Amino acid sequence: MINTSKKPCSFPIGSVIRGKWHHKSYIIRKELGYGANGIVYLADSSDGSVAIKFSDNSATIAAEVNVLKSFAKVQGISLGPYLIDVDDCIGSGKIIPFYVMEYISGDSFLTFVQKRSSDWLGVLMLQLLNSLEEMHKLGWVFGDLKPENLIVQLPDFKVRFIDVGGTTQIGRAIKEYTEYFDRGYWELGGRRAEPSYDLFALAMIVINAAYQKRFNKNGEGINQLKELVKNKQELRELESILLKALKGHYITATDMKKEVISHLHTKQTATRTAVKKNTPVNTSRVQMRKRKSNDKSSFFETFFLVAIITLLYAFYMFGQVV
Repeated sequence: MINTSKKPCSFPIGSVIRGKWHHKSYIIRKELGYGANGIVYLADSSDGSVAIKFSDNSATIAAEVNVLKSFAKVQGISLGPYLIDVDDCIGSGKIIPFYVMEYISGDSFLTFVQKRSSDWLGVLMLQLLNSLEEMHKLGWVFGDLKPENLIVQLPDFKVRFIDVGGTTQIGRAIKEYTEYFDRGYWELGGRRAEPSYDLFALAMIVINAAYQKRFNKNGEGINQLKELVKNKQELRELESILLKALKGHYITATDMKKEVISHLHTKQTATRTAVKKNTPVNTSRVQMRKRKSNDKSSFFETFFLVAIITLLYAFYMFGQVV
């Protein structure tokens, strides 16, 4: 739910925040986000740009700090921004708790897909499934999984979580959710924190990214979502995977990941075959230069996608062997 009350813990741009205990200083540069449980700012520090979350609820800060600390234990994958500092400051005559985290620069999830092509959807899905798989192993469900809580870090094209406020321990009731990405809203399941809850939300994110908009429910539940999937070519390619996630048929992120990898591997093979078939054998120099100029951008994006898919597939196979 959206909090429409006056923003708590707000600071004017240019304010200098000094930690009460660690005595580190931060200069507020701009607001990055605001929700029911606090406000996040971009700030300057002695170590460069950082993101700071303030809340008038110390329990909220403590809970999110614990989540970030838990995520930091996972080696080889960044589940969320890394934690830098935890402290209190004085604002409006009261003590305000806050924590400082890594500032992740990049494109929002929807913007990234819009700028490029829907061919990236499978690759982004696989990255998110890798992260969710590790998160679920730690005993957490992300909960409020939506495009606004994701960013594609540039220039390495890595999907990162940027808000852990809705992260919930498996088995408990989901703490925060956004209706469009909530299976309870679509009457396709409950709000118990379990891996399938996140996987439903992931499928809805893919649908949202393909259409670049959201739809009001019409009361037909899964049938409405089936139609949305069938009416988009890029979604039809993923139809069986998306529908299984929407219906709650995947018990773990690993189950869904295996099918996404299989899909990407098949698509990769088809792309390579198509490139070979479309490569001209005898072409004049003028025609070649013209063709190169027109197809350069498309070629490099295709090449880059194939390279990423190959790398991810290799990592997966290596993990299976180990």
